[in-house]
Amino acid sequence: MTATATSAHSELTELGRSETALRTFLHGLPGVDQVGAEQRAAQLGTRSIKTTAKAQAIDLAIRMVDLTTLEGADTPGKVRALAAKALRPDPADPSCPHVGAVCVYPSMVPYAAEVLRGSGRAAGGTAPHLASVATAFPSGQAPLEVKLADTRAAVEAGADEIDMVINRGAFLAGRYREVYDEIVAIKEACGGDDAGRQGRPRAHLKVILETGELGTYDNVRRASWLAMLAGGDFIKTSTGKVPVAATLPVTLVMLEAVRDFRAATGRQVGVKPAGGIKTTKDAIKYLVMVNETVGPDWLNPDWFRFGASSLLNDLLMQRTKLTTGVYAGPDYFTLD
Repeated sequence: MTATATSAHSELTELGRSETALRTFLHGLPGVDQVGAEQRAAQLGTRSIKTTAKAQAIDLAIRMVDLTTLEGADTPGKVRALAAKALRPDPADPSCPHVGAVCVYPSMVPYAAEVLRGSGRAAGGTAPHLASVATAFPSGQAPLEVKLADTRAAVEAGADEIDMVINRGAFLAGRYREVYDEIVAIKEACGGDDAGRQGRPRAHLKVILETGELGTYDNVRRASWLAMLAGGDFIKTSTGKVPVAATLPVTLVMLEAVRDFRAATGRQVGVKPAGGIKTTKDAIKYLVMVNETVGPDWLNPDWFRFGASSLLNDLLMQRTKLTTGVYAGPDYFTLD
C-alpha cells in the first residue's frame, strides 16, 4: 500500500467515529446514472464466448460457486451430501474443480465440517471454504448480542467465512453509524484482522446488502461503501429470500464501488452476487462484467463468488457437453 493510499485509508476509517461525517461522505458519493448502468450491463451481457474460453470460464465459475442450502428443512444428511458434492462436483471426472465454499446455517456447520475436515484444506491443501450465514439471517432483525453470539458459534464450529446481513431498516432510516458499528462488531466476532497472529480462528466477513430492498442504485453504492469502510471482506447482493435478488446492473454498481475503494485505500474487497443466477449463460455474463469493470485481479474465487444452489448443476451439464459432445440429463447430477 502506498503512503498516499495508507493516508486515505486512515482518513476514511475515521469517518465511522461521527454520524455526521459518515452521512456527509456517503451522500457525497457520485450519483449512479441509472440509464447508463443498465445499458452498460445489457451491453456486457451480449458478449460471446468461444469454445476454449467458454470451457475455462465454466471451470472458473465452478470454483466460484458458494454451494448453498438455507432451508428450514435442512438435515445433517443433506448437508453432508452437499459438502461431498462441493469437494467432488462430478465424481466421474476427477479433473472437475471443487467449488468455492459450502454455505449453511450455523447449526449445520459441524456436519459440513465433518466432510471438509478430512479434505485438502485440513491437510494444508485446497478445498472448499465453509461459510455460514449469521446475524439473524435473512431479516437482520435481532439484538446485536444475539447476532454476535450467532457469529461466534458459527466460527467456533468451523466456519471460516461468515455471511452477515445488514439491518436494512436502520440503513434506510439513515442510521448509518448504527449499521457501521454493527459490521465492525461482527468483524471482531469473526476474529478481527489480527486473529491469525493471536492464534484465534479468523473468518472472512461477507456483508449482505439485500439490494432488492434498498430501492435505488445510489443506495446500493452507499451501502457498498459503508460495508467496506466498516471492514467487510466481501460485499454481497442478496439473501436469496426476497423477490429481487442479484441483477447485472446492481452488481455493476458494486463492482465499481470495490474498484474505487481499492484505488482510494489500497485494500481489495470481494463481490458476491447471490440469488437468481441459475444458468451457465448467466454466470458467464457476470464473469465478462467482472473482467471489463474491475479486471483480472477479481477473476479469482478469493475475490468473486456466486451464491447459488442450482447453478452448479447447469455448469456441470455444460462442462460435460463441451468434454463429450453429449448433454448429460438434468438427473445425471444430484439435485440440491
